[in-house]
Amino acid sequence: MATRPLKGSERRALPGSRSLGPADPHERLEVTVLVRRQARAALAERLARLERGDRSAARLTREQFAQEHGASATDLQAVKDFASSEGLTVAQEHAGRRTLVLAGTVAQFERAFGVRLERFAHAAGTYRGRQGVIELPEELDGIVVAVLGLDDRPQARPHFRARRPSRRKHAALPPAATFTPLQVAELYGFPPGTGAGECVALIELGGGFRPADLQSYFKGLGLPAPEVTAVSVDHAKNSPTGSPQGPDGEVMLDIEVVGAIVPQASIAVYFAPNTDAGFLDAITTAVHDTVRKPSVLSISWGGAESSWTEQALDAMNEALQAAATLGVTVCVAAGDDGSTDGVSGGGNHVDFPASSPYALGCGGTRLTAKGEAIASEVVWNDESSSGGAGGGGVSSVFALPLWQQHLQVTAAGGSRSALGQRGVPDVCGNADPQTGYDVRIDGSKTVVGGTSAVAPLWAGLITRLNAARTQSAGYVNPQLYANPGALRDITQGNNGAFAAALGWDACTGLGSPDGTKLAGLQSL
Repeated sequence: MATRPLKGSERRALPGSRSLGPADPHERLEVTVLVRRQARAALAERLARLERGDRSAARLTREQFAQEHGASATDLQAVKDFASSEGLTVAQEHAGRRTLVLAGTVAQFERAFGVRLERFAHAAGTYRGRQGVIELPEELDGIVVAVLGLDDRPQARPHFRARRPSRRKHAALPPAATFTPLQVAELYGFPPGTGAGECVALIELGGGFRPADLQSYFKGLGLPAPEVTAVSVDHAKNSPTGSPQGPDGEVMLDIEVVGAIVPQASIAVYFAPNTDAGFLDAITTAVHDTVRKPSVLSISWGGAESSWTEQALDAMNEALQAAATLGVTVCVAAGDDGSTDGVSGGGNHVDFPASSPYALGCGGTRLTAKGEAIASEVVWNDESSSGGAGGGGVSSVFALPLWQQHLQVTAAGGSRSALGQRGVPDVCGNADPQTGYDVRIDGSKTVVGGTSAVAPLWAGLITRLNAARTQSAGYVNPQLYANPGALRDITQGNNGAFAAALGWDACTGLGSPDGTKLAGLQSL
């Protein structure tokens, strides 16, 4: 059988890992196969209008999108015929998501896609991996654009940080004040609202929540517990680990921040495996959910652009393009490791999916208050004590969006240069764990920060705005960049290589929210 390499599918072993030998040929797995879009040119034109801030560009319903830009029946059938010939079965099929999930054994997938699967050991455990490229039969060349899930290495990490004991030299000085999510919303002037009638989607790649914890937390805030639904993606479920320092911390933080700000909105938590396939499937499931129809997605997981394959980056970016076309806002944490994004070996990196031009990248600040007003707000940077710093910088993957044209990036030393690629983040909010959020995780009250708190904070704000309007805000980036005065410009601090400055910067973006001004924007 003649084959062609699948563009962008090359994989390498994780740095520092070692092979333990071939994967069990009888091990069963599921693999996500993504096929090409229909009417790509028409969708590109629609996206170009959205990027120009053209609010007259008609949005599609989920049903319309599936019909116009989903997978064609012919393409899906071609993949199913190939799968059948290789002894693989179809576990899922969704035309709108352009997705087929195939099931089979390691031996069957190795033969079908010309790969060798191995077990690898690395610092965080073991994973099934591959090296090199995926091979496709000639008849699927150009039809299949991604094959994800052969490799099940952890793809992303949560971007939350627990508050640590004070490191102040003078112990008699009081520690910095922390806040409930409602107090942060009030400091930022969020307009009144409960989010009634709206749905917020949370993407989670591990951990879980306990309803009793939520009941207790929201009772303490004087609020009813929101309606929270766990949605299983690729067999993952709401599975609390019992460890506040683990992924439960992310799940509970996201729910509690959103639920405090919009207690009458429904919250759908899409649980998926922490793999490239799981991450993609969670996003596409939420974006194309015709039952819950979320108008806002909050994502607090990610990884440096350099850790993704080209095919996975493209697939995820296309999923966020679909969200923009459907009028769904996607808020994404920009990372907690400063300008390096935690990548060793030097150099600056940005976090993905926050770096997608179709995501609202959310950076971090340190917020202090005096009474009911903001006293100061600077870039979150506690890296000297390993406490983390807000992510941000310049993408090495995505071109400069139209709405970031003519911006400059300021280096920590003060020099300025033209922004040449997609800049991250777009906006910011309180993220320093030392001025963090009072939450409840696994039965314990604690304080948590990180840009993981900023994504649901912005998601809650946009949900309040959506509930008060006849149309959801949708793809907000062009409107925010056209109205920078609706945000609180942050001009002090740095995240390592980049410094805050007047206007947009690669630490805090356009700034933190001024809810009153944002609510007054008719274009939003």
